[in-house]
Amino acid sequence: MQRPVLAANWKMNHGPTDARALVAAFTARWTPRSDRTIIFFPPAISLTTVVHALGGRTDLAVGVQNIWTEDKGAFTGENSAPIAKDAGARYALVGHSERRHVFRETDAQTAKKCASAVRGGLTPLLCVGELLSEREAGTTNDVVLRQLEAGLSELSPDAIASTLIAYEPVWAIGTGKTATPADAAAVHAAIRTFLDKQIGPRAADVSILYGGSVNTGNAGSLLSTPGIDGLLVGGASLDVGGWATICDT
Repeated sequence: MQRPVLAANWKMNHGPTDARALVAAFTARWTPRSDRTIIFFPPAISLTTVVHALGGRTDLAVGVQNIWTEDKGAFTGENSAPIAKDAGARYALVGHSERRHVFRETDAQTAKKCASAVRGGLTPLLCVGELLSEREAGTTNDVVLRQLEAGLSELSPDAIASTLIAYEPVWAIGTGKTATPADAAAVHAAIRTFLDKQIGPRAADVSILYGGSVNTGNAGSLLSTPGIDGLLVGGASLDVGGWATICDT
């Protein structure tokens, strides 16, 4: 059984002042635990604030919400994996649905970003998921596995085995709609089967998270479903009480 991974994606919320306050409130009430991994993904401008506010706690980690494909250069407004790692990040989100559908990030770019993360010493958290129209057309697995294959295409087997995957159906993100545990488990099983074919027994080491309108009411049922190894949480992670409850599920 995988150690649960609970990841908080703050999106474009919580500047340094609010970030510092939330982390202070969370760490004051959260006793270190070794049976789960907790990751904060703040906006890039708040990343170092969160790192410092955690005070060196090794049970809590920080990730960056986005990186560019190159390590450095004339890419105004972007952040690289080496820069994020130097700022204290250990993880990088890649291919979040908002990057794909708002910023038109392609499968090819997700591949380069995953490779860039690994090259820069970060663990990628690769997000995959289908639109409502694709689910209704019965092509969920086709879409998810296409995105997964592309995103991992430039990684070695060892790097794939260390990568985190998040299944986040686009139609369930920020909508209040959530895939049923059975729906999510079916897609997670397809992802696991794909990984088995790619890297064999090491596929068991890959944590597959679910994301999409996760809240305190459904976190428990999702985490208790076989094949769901953790949660990628958006809006519910912005409230310290709700986030602590989910982390303690």
